[in-house]
Amino acid sequence: MAKAVKKQALGRGLSALLNDSVDNINSIKDRNADKVVGSILEVEIDKIEVNPYQPRTHFNEETLRELASSIQELGVIQPITVRKLANNNFQLVSGERRFRASKLIGLTTIPAYIRLANDQEMLEMALVENIQRQDLDPIEVALSYQRLIDEIQLTQEQLSTRVGKNRSTVTNYLRLLKLDPIVQTGMRDGFLSMGHGRALIAIENQDTQLDIYEKIIQNKLSVRQTEELVKSIKVGKPNSGALTSKANEEVPSFVRNGVKDISDFFGHKVAVKLAGKNKGKITIPFHSEEDFNRIIKLLQ
Repeated sequence: MAKAVKKQALGRGLSALLNDSVDNINSIKDRNADKVVGSILEVEIDKIEVNPYQPRTHFNEETLRELASSIQELGVIQPITVRKLANNNFQLVSGERRFRASKLIGLTTIPAYIRLANDQEMLEMALVENIQRQDLDPIEVALSYQRLIDEIQLTQEQLSTRVGKNRSTVTNYLRLLKLDPIVQTGMRDGFLSMGHGRALIAIENQDTQLDIYEKIIQNKLSVRQTEELVKSIKVGKPNSGALTSKANEEVPSFVRNGVKDISDFFGHKVAVKLAGKNKGKITIPFHSEEDFNRIIKLLQ
């Protein structure tokens, strides 16, 4: 028999706290606001909607199940944070993993810290809270920084103060967004580290970036080795692996024009080997069983 879910120890239900609706609470000056805003209450999970400003787009299913198991044993130890909406509904500010894990095991309520916030404040709270997490990949951090700059109109100096990072650190993350999207995907998937990405930024030509990216994956190059390869390409060594203009001239235009589209479709730089006039073969690389299965689905 499945173990019963432990009763939550944190928070009080809204109905137990207040006899009337809290729907009219829109500011801290409203009646009963002091009983709701800043309090930890048991909120119905069905009354909570996910955060549209959530910078995290991927949630590891295995770790989510582990968290669900922990919640089933011990309850939700740390409340989520929500902002109050109309009609006694709420929106997540932070704690989406706890929220998802609680839904996974069938909880109907969850302890939540209640906030009042407008859309801009909501965005800033969500982004800053997520940036402080240790398990974000470098591109997620960079995208969060860029959103704070674009949507809240912060300078890099103001942003560095807001997130508690040196300005040089913020700048290094933002520069990663100049990388080819395929390279960025490699960083998000864990094939490249931030150090690899920073080395590749020195290469402006995106085709060359992708050539180096494939070499890093295929040869398991360290950051130091990648830096040396980039340096050799920058000074124009013949064994650098950079494409020569003569080699490019020998490739038919229909191949040159189509390779990028194929690479974008599969999420990897495909290799084309010519075997005579207007003939050849296309090689699609993969880097794991999961990556291989992803490519198979694309072909179906």
